[in-house]
Amino acid sequence: MIQEVNGRTPKLGKNAFVAEGAFVLGDVTLGEDASVWYGAVIRGDINWIRIGDRSNIQDGVVIHVNHKGQGVRVGNEVLVGHRVVLHACTVEDGALIGNGAVVLDGAHIGARAMVAAGSVVPPGAKVPPETLVMGSPARPKRALTPEEMESNRKGSLRYVRIKEAHRTPGVLVEYGPEE
Repeated sequence: MIQEVNGRTPKLGKNAFVAEGAFVLGDVTLGEDASVWYGAVIRGDINWIRIGDRSNIQDGVVIHVNHKGQGVRVGNEVLVGHRVVLHACTVEDGALIGNGAVVLDGAHIGARAMVAAGSVVPPGAKVPPETLVMGSPARPKRALTPEEMESNRKGSLRYVRIKEAHRTPGVLVEYGPEE
């Protein structure tokens, strides 16, 4: 469902996809080829949410803002895994937020960083670019390898292809193997 709230209507970029059963509400902008999957809630009712080109918001994700003027910015080619919570935070280009992770108010995830599944990034935390963090609270573990960062980029581009099979039932789309 794509719905206006308080006079603010979501804006969808070219070829953006919102799956049936997902909610995109209020002051939300989805970039070109962005995808929002089944059961996700993106609620820009009291502040803004911006999601970049070729980013994917997977099943069951909740994205919300706070009353203190903090919106949410998700950069380009970001993978936001199943059941993630992003609350009033920033996620830079090429990052991966693992399944079930929580990123809280004022946190900043650097470009091409990775937040491990189930981790909690506390309010105001700064995750350096190209770094793996994990735990609760999330702490840096190591630098990501070039191969890991490239795999994440390819994963984002794979979701661009996958959404086409969901957008147009009956159309066969080659997802491609892990490259």
